[in-house]
Amino acid sequence: MTASGSDARSEGRSIEDLSLRDLGPVHFLGIGGVGVSAVARLYLAAGMEVSGTDAKDLPVLRELEAAGARTFVGFKPRHVEGAETIVMSSAIRDDNPELVEARERGLRVLHRSEGLALLMKGREAVTVAGTHGKTTTSSMITTMLTKLGADPSFAVGATVGGLGTNAAAGGGDVFVAEADESDGSFLNYEPSIAVVTNIEPDHLDHYGTPEAVAEAFEKHVQRVPEDGAVVVCLDDAGAAELAQKVSAYGHGPKVVGYGFTPDADVRVSRMQPQGTGMTAKVTTRNGVAQLSLPFPGAHNVLNASAAIAVGVLLGFAPQECADALADFKGASRRFDFKGEARGVRVYDDYAHHPTEVTAALGAARDVAEEGRVHAVFQPHLFSRTRDFAHGFADAVSLADTVTLLPIYPAREDPIPGVTTQLIADHVGVEYALVDAEDVPARMAELARPGDVILTLGAGDVTALGPQIVEEIAEHGFDDAESGESYNG
Repeated sequence: MTASGSDARSEGRSIEDLSLRDLGPVHFLGIGGVGVSAVARLYLAAGMEVSGTDAKDLPVLRELEAAGARTFVGFKPRHVEGAETIVMSSAIRDDNPELVEARERGLRVLHRSEGLALLMKGREAVTVAGTHGKTTTSSMITTMLTKLGADPSFAVGATVGGLGTNAAAGGGDVFVAEADESDGSFLNYEPSIAVVTNIEPDHLDHYGTPEAVAEAFEKHVQRVPEDGAVVVCLDDAGAAELAQKVSAYGHGPKVVGYGFTPDADVRVSRMQPQGTGMTAKVTTRNGVAQLSLPFPGAHNVLNASAAIAVGVLLGFAPQECADALADFKGASRRFDFKGEARGVRVYDDYAHHPTEVTAALGAARDVAEEGRVHAVFQPHLFSRTRDFAHGFADAVSLADTVTLLPIYPAREDPIPGVTTQLIADHVGVEYALVDAEDVPARMAELARPGDVILTLGAGDVTALGPQIVEEIAEHGFDDAESGESYNG
């Protein structure tokens, strides 16, 4: 079996022995998902015959059709006809009718990560793994290398701002890939440079224990060759411990530490907010760079320093790496600005772990300055809510008001006794438990000019941002009532 637990072997051949030309026509299950659609885009760019099915009729299906794919909405066994290989997302269950049909026909079945690993063969692969920050960091590396003329290929778990897509085939030697640890599938990659942003307990529904999570990350970096490099955030306890373990091997890849800690190889200092962005000094063994980012938050400065570390390893000067990040457009759902009405700014963030929520609300606080911060949080997964209820409560309590939504189940079935109330019981500020349709009116009632509203979560809470902006514009606080003036 492969690391992801799929049945990739066919005709006695393992994934290591396969190449793209061996796959024949490929059918993707869950092709509308951000990870699977990225692989499909790259297969199309390689001239392969691609088809795929998703449960929902999503805009990305139209994009893939325009690139040459055949797409279907709703899983039916006949959709696999003509395919020789199946590529599937982790969300596909064993009883999926197309997966069942594919196995009955004896088709080769690959996990999404295995399909992506085939694209990396023969390339200088840069993977970005971590409990948090991997999408933004991989987007930064991709943007930086693109601006520096390296023309990388990439596959990222969100649309990269300024590039307009989550994946593209470049003409250069470098391949940048977000490495998802959620199901252990990042063990299918063999990177030349492996970035680890942090290691914290998460996805315990898959791993069982925090120790198993840390062990998986160690196995991931062990796949880096001796002439490669492991880039690790030394400010994170789990990642720093990993760096110590790799250094203690006495052989193997070079370890490059980044962070605020004084002994980091790529060290951040003199960080301060500037408008809605951040500035910092980044000191490397190859020189010093002045960094200016258009996004708030210390976590984004750390992500940028990781990108600079990669750029230096690839032969670029620190300052030209920093300059290439100066107008970074972000990644979708990472502190996305959704609009402003009556002096109230609304942002959206994918944060779905307590540490991520803490970082996002810290950034919102920097942006709000003297204004209040209103958090709208939708928990993601029953198991994660159960495991981190207290952590979520502490994190959202950094806001001035908290609005909590029902749990977004994603791939999970309900767990008895696990509801958003587990979080609400420990929130330390004003809060309300409401349904999604009631959020815009609540925000229009609470928000005042200068405030910031942040929607948080990995589910469909992202759709609320524009609705909140519209509701505030139509029914929000009228400054004239209090004698204040607002000229927005």
